[in-house]
Amino acid sequence: LVRTNAIEALFSRFDAHLKERGYLAMGGQIVDASIIAAPRQRMSEEERAIVKDGGIPDAWAAKPARLAQKDRDARWTLKRGRRKKGPDGKLRAEIATPIFGYKSHIGIDQRHGFIRTWSASDAARYDGRELSGLIDPANTGSAIWADTAYRSQKNERAVLRAGRVSKIHFRRAPGKPLPAQRQRANAARSKVRSAVEHVFAAQKHRMGLFIRTIGIERAKAKIGFANITFNFKRFLYWENRPSTA
Repeated sequence: LVRTNAIEALFSRFDAHLKERGYLAMGGQIVDASIIAAPRQRMSEEERAIVKDGGIPDAWAAKPARLAQKDRDARWTLKRGRRKKGPDGKLRAEIATPIFGYKSHIGIDQRHGFIRTWSASDAARYDGRELSGLIDPANTGSAIWADTAYRSQKNERAVLRAGRVSKIHFRRAPGKPLPAQRQRANAARSKVRSAVEHVFAAQKHRMGLFIRTIGIERAKAKIGFANITFNFKRFLYWENRPSTA
């Protein structure tokens, strides 16, 4: 499947089917990313440094069977939780959980909620670097919603070049509170942007998405399969929804 580029072809084929049935990409697009866990690799600090630089430790190279079981593409990252206020009104300490694996990047259409664009990377890749590749030129809406991880001058220019309107969340300046006007704007944008969280919840909890393969190419195929499956299920939802007429 990887060698024949079958996943991308199947995804495009079903997307064309959706459009033929009238499910056009409409209303703008919502972009987000989520970490997909993989089995943790046991390695020393020296081995980890070699792998991070793209090399192969000598002990692994001498044992091909061992090397075949080592995932050299997945990376560690920290998943940061939201800071909540305590009884005294002060923000509590931030909780960061280390996770090993890959990252799924998607763009859904705001009207129907289908995944229209996607990519995969190691877990340590910065979300904002994938934005330009996730913009769907076929979407009839102009707005692009995303969280603060996508807020940068480079991404704002990419949105403008694509002829779109940025609805990316505003980020506060270091050590300064976010102005009230921008707080209200972020709250309004969150109501739309939150729809993308349902995609990851369906894949990771209901579908049990977990990367058990070795390497980025197979991980990408696994994530692509999950995206196609989600669109299948979303299509059935729309087809079986009671008519409001």
